[in-house]
Amino acid sequence: MKKVIVISAHPDDEILGAGGTLLKHKKNGDKIYWLIVTNVLESCGFSKERVCSRQKEIEKISEALGVEKVFLLNYPTMSLSTSTLIEMVPKISKVFTEIEPEIVYCLNRSDAHSDHRITFDAVMACTKSFRYPFIKQVLMYECISETEFAPQLPEKVFIPNYFVDISSFLEEKLELMKIYESEVGEHPFPRSLRNIEALATYRGASVGVEYAEAFQLIKYIDK
Repeated sequence: MKKVIVISAHPDDEILGAGGTLLKHKKNGDKIYWLIVTNVLESCGFSKERVCSRQKEIEKISEALGVEKVFLLNYPTMSLSTSTLIEMVPKISKVFTEIEPEIVYCLNRSDAHSDHRITFDAVMACTKSFRYPFIKQVLMYECISETEFAPQLPEKVFIPNYFVDISSFLEEKLELMKIYESEVGEHPFPRSLRNIEALATYRGASVGVEYAEAFQLIKYIDK
């Protein structure tokens, strides 16, 4: 049994980038934890109905993935900046110290959305082996509508080098994505079910399986 944690800047990131992999962890009996950095708040102009529906979405996804515990940092969505890091890092450190995850799934460092990039920087500050010796793997996941829209510069490109066969889990992943009804659109909108399946098909064909999710391995400690 492994302890894994997936970090989302916004709810839906985790399903887009690692939904099939998390379902596979669930089937394998691993313990899954979920850290969500931002949330929608009435104080930021969101309706009470939208705030409530977002919390219900989180509850449904958590139940479906068999999440042991959800951690909510509740920063206003689209508000993260470099100045936020100084308080984010201790909060994430506290979560990691509490659950001692072996595997960390985090957003891509160069995604188009600034919330994603700041989240990555904060998470990486909490993966130093001398302070977090329990962490053995750190992987970035790709997030449709953000990763592919980042500037295609050599230092920013997502380089997939770790693939997970999700052939048995794609249909369930698509069903989970439907829970985030307001985030899904019709093709050619990036977050369409057709596009999610297309990416899984492409990643699968790259490694000889029907469907796959791709990650960029940042750290792997074999001990």
